[in-house]
Amino acid sequence: MYVWHPYTQMKEWSEAQNIVISSGKGHYLIDENNSKYLDGISNMWCNVWGHNRREIINAMKRQLDNLPHSTLFGLVNEPSVMLAEKLIKLANGMGKVFYSDNGSTAMEVALKIAIQYWRNLGKIEKKKFICFNNGYHGDTLGCMSVGYVGSFFYPYKSLLFGTIRVDAPSIGIKKIRNHDPSQCLEQIEKVLKKHSKNSAAIVMESGAQIAGGVKIYPRNFQKNVSLLSKKYNVLLILDEVATGFGRLGNMIEYHAQDSDPDIVCFAKALTAGYFPLAVTLTKNKIYEKFLGAYSEKKHLFHGHTFAGQPVGCAAALTNLRLYDRFKLIKKINSKETLFQQLLKKFTEIDVVYDVRHKGFLAGIEIKLNGKLAKYSKNGMLGAFIFRESLKRGVFIRTLGNIITIIPPLSISKKNLTEIVNTEYDIVNIINRKFLN
Repeated sequence: MYVWHPYTQMKEWSEAQNIVISSGKGHYLIDENNSKYLDGISNMWCNVWGHNRREIINAMKRQLDNLPHSTLFGLVNEPSVMLAEKLIKLANGMGKVFYSDNGSTAMEVALKIAIQYWRNLGKIEKKKFICFNNGYHGDTLGCMSVGYVGSFFYPYKSLLFGTIRVDAPSIGIKKIRNHDPSQCLEQIEKVLKKHSKNSAAIVMESGAQIAGGVKIYPRNFQKNVSLLSKKYNVLLILDEVATGFGRLGNMIEYHAQDSDPDIVCFAKALTAGYFPLAVTLTKNKIYEKFLGAYSEKKHLFHGHTFAGQPVGCAAALTNLRLYDRFKLIKKINSKETLFQQLLKKFTEIDVVYDVRHKGFLAGIEIKLNGKLAKYSKNGMLGAFIFRESLKRGVFIRTLGNIITIIPPLSISKKNLTEIVNTEYDIVNIINRKFLN
């Protein structure tokens, strides 16, 4: 095959059986041999309704018949206008919507807006970013700089710009605490006291860090970061690319966190996984500083060929209507209790260090010591979990020694139970193999 897979060692992959997905039905991916795989990671965290939701597909078909593409460079299309209006109503407090095509580019837009905002105010020295250890914001250069995960990005470190890094706390089902929240806030305030004059923004994932280890913020942590950003006159950029639209049990996560961003980014579940589309939303106070005579060059120097793509906007509009029609957030909340109950049994397995969970996001962290640490080296543990899951008809990927369960947001209780029980069986195999 000629496909180069993302985040994959192709030498090892080419030696394995290559699974070619030919169709999707409900929450299952189906390969060319008609084998079915229950989607345990929402097709990389974006799938909402499964793979054949007719309302969304039909809306995209109608839009293709009417207008397959129209640029936003000097023009506008009706679906992009309607979607922007819908998003501004949902994301109370925001004033403008800037379109792009994926989460990384949405975050790059946010970084550029933050830098140029201060420049337009005449404060060109405010060009540093304060960000969090283990944060992740995408794979482009700016995103890697503010979301540096060493195991992912070390080959590119020489290309990245410097940032100021602080710690974020998290807590799991076992009540294991990663960093004390009050100490983290003290550290953040100390950094702000020292660097606020040259810092453009604090950048953080909203509600939880996902790719950096599935780390759930304790109550009020994000709220207090937001308050500190206002106190020291530094913008707050929130990344809801993966955590917004229900993933953590809330439509708009920063509302639930009682935080007040200046800029926020959404993608992934925005179109239910049916089309690449992303948005960067700003407060009006940010947008207004980009207004002026053309000769002043205050306007935002950024744009994408497919920004505001009408087919993607049509998909997103229909998707968001389905949220309302089927009361999806309420249903996620009702299933969250079942999810947590299913996850609790992992805490009784010796090889499990911790289980972290919120909404429809879970991370099961495996201890790495003794023989298991050696086996885990070079991704062998992750490959084992991946293969064993596929054998049992479940598609799962790991983050190193952390099993992530990130199911489609409309998944049934039966399918949710099947995914969790499959991983429970596999963790027990690991436990017997390495601890007995």
